[in-house]
Amino acid sequence: MKAVAHFPNSTGSFPATRLRRNRADEWTRRLVAENSLSCDDLIWPVFLKEGSGTHEAITAMPGQVRVSLSELPDHVGRAVELGIPAIALFPATPAQRKDSEGSHALDAENLICRAARLLKATFPNLGLIGDVALDPYTDHGHDGVLRQGRVANDETLQVLAAQAVVQAQAGIDTLAPSDMMDGRIGALRSALDLAGFSDALGSAATLKGDKRTYQMDPANSDEALREVALDLQEGADMVMVKPGMPYLDIIQRVKATFAVPTFAYQVSGEYSMLKAAINQGWLDPDTVILEALMAFKRAGCNGILTYFALEAATRLRRG
Repeated sequence: MKAVAHFPNSTGSFPATRLRRNRADEWTRRLVAENSLSCDDLIWPVFLKEGSGTHEAITAMPGQVRVSLSELPDHVGRAVELGIPAIALFPATPAQRKDSEGSHALDAENLICRAARLLKATFPNLGLIGDVALDPYTDHGHDGVLRQGRVANDETLQVLAAQAVVQAQAGIDTLAPSDMMDGRIGALRSALDLAGFSDALGSAATLKGDKRTYQMDPANSDEALREVALDLQEGADMVMVKPGMPYLDIIQRVKATFAVPTFAYQVSGEYSMLKAAINQGWLDPDTVILEALMAFKRAGCNGILTYFALEAATRLRRG
């Protein structure tokens, strides 16, 4: 017995309707395409490192590097030439500048602030995104300050708010908090408004313990929508789902429910997995990179943070 699928809004059936007719030519495929991917959809994460003349390969992420400020303009210039609209900055903080309170996050001369000022002077039209969280700056690796062995939510909010203002003053255009403290968006929004900034977006090696007491359970999709609703109520202008590929269903629900600018972060594990298969010859880069990114667009993303940004932009411009 042949199984038959019934679609209530269907306008025809085989053989009168043959969907391949709309796929036969390049121009018809372009006309009926439901989603498109362009350089405008890409955000490139850039890793920063103290020092001079540094261009350090990241072993676990083939093709990705940490760069010092002296190398940064040339490094980022590649993205600008390809038409990528924004980059996200991730600094590596030296161990001697980490402490239990993450105090270096509030230093206007920390690495991300110096990088932001340099890039704004060099590429004034390039969007800069800054991560707001304390884990790069704490010696215990948590996203907040610890009190009696637990992350103190409300005290952490005060530090995050100050960190956000410091980054905004340095030239960061969009603040992307990844700390998951309750009330963080409202705290950042209030601090930024008070400081005159009225526009903003809502490390494993040193981590002692885990983050399950404040980070979301990946099994909960209804809870994810509640988190997004709270962020929007507190003043977030955009939302981001991280990691990306395992949570395409969450992305789709967020977009369908709230209809706000929605982004995804194709994190390092997703990148490394695909890159390893590409380097082994098991996957075709010309197919898999764009197909993976299109999955985010199909789910409803307005843009994607991806380490494939340069490769994807080069392929998209090539056509």
